Amino acid sequence: MPTAVALDQAVPDDDVAAFLAIRPRLFGVAYRMLGSAAEADDVVQDAWLRWQRTDRSLVVNPAAFLTTATTRLAINALTSARARRETYVGPWFPEPVDTSADPFLGAERAEALDLAVLTLMEKLSPAERAAYVLREAFGYSHREVADALETSEANARQLARRARLALAADRPADRAAAPPERRRELLEAFVAAAHEGRVADLERLLARDVVMRNDGGGKVHAARKPVVGIEAVLAVLEHAFARWWPADAVAMEVADLNGAPAVRITDRAGAVVGVLWCDADDALRTICTQVNPDKLAHLTR
Repeated sequence: MPTAVALDQAVPDDDVAAFLAIRPRLFGVAYRMLGSAAEADDVVQDAWLRWQRTDRSLVVNPAAFLTTATTRLAINALTSARARRETYVGPWFPEPVDTSADPFLGAERAEALDLAVLTLMEKLSPAERAAYVLREAFGYSHREVADALETSEANARQLARRARLALAADRPADRAAAPPERRRELLEAFVAAAHEGRVADLERLLARDVVMRNDGGGKVHAARKPVVGIEAVLAVLEHAFARWWPADAVAMEVADLNGAPAVRITDRAGAVVGVLWCDADDALRTICTQVNPDKLAHLTR
C-alpha cells in the first residue's frame, strides 16, 4: 500500500483536500507507469511538492493539473529507471501490490495493472506507456492524453494505438487466456499439490511447454534464464519445496495481487518472501516468480 504524503500545514485546507481527493489516482498512474510502488510513492511526493509551489489560484481543474504533473514526473522517472534496468541481474518484473488492501488502486479499469501486462509494457517508450495508461486504465480522452503529454491529439491517438498493437503482438493469438476464476482454481490446486507433495497432481497442472521465469535481482538465488519444459520446471519446484516444507519455513496462499489471483509466499515471521503468478488457459503455461526482497518489502509492511 502506498505510504502517506508529508503534508505542509501552510497549504490551505481546501488545497490539501483537493490533493488528497486525487491522490489514489495519482499513485495508480505512477505505479502503472513505473511498475514500482516505491518509485510511485516518490513521484506522488514530488507532485505534492509541485502542488505546494504552484499558484493554485490560477488552477481551474486541480485533478487535471495534478494528473498531468504526475504523468510528466513519471515519464522522467521512467527514463532514469530504464537506464538502471539495463544492468539489472536476470529478468525484471514489477513490484506486486495488494489490491485487496488498497481498493482504490484496483477500482479503476484492470488494464495496465495485471503483472503480465506491466512486464510487457517495459517494451513501450515512456510516451507510449503514458498514453496507454491514461487511455486504457483511466479512460482519458485523446484530447486529455494530449494535454498531459504536451502533444497533439493526433499524436496522442497514435501513441495509444502503437502501444495497444505492441502489447497485442506479445500475446499468443492461438489460445484464449483463462479468466481470473480459472486462474484462481489452477493456483489453488497448485498450492494444495505443492503443500502435500503430490508431484503427479502438480504435473497435471502444467502445460508440456511450460516456462518459468524468476526475478531475484541478484539478491537471492534464482534462475537468471527461463526454465523451459515440464521436466525442468518440476525439478526447480521440487528443489524449492524440499527446501521449504521440512523446516516449515514458508506458507503459501492465493491472494488478490494487482487485481488478479497470485500466490503469496510468507516465512514464519510473516514476511513476504515471494509472489508467484501465471499465464494460463487450460493449464499453467507461464509461471513467474518475484523473489527480489527489495520488491516485496512493501507487501510485508
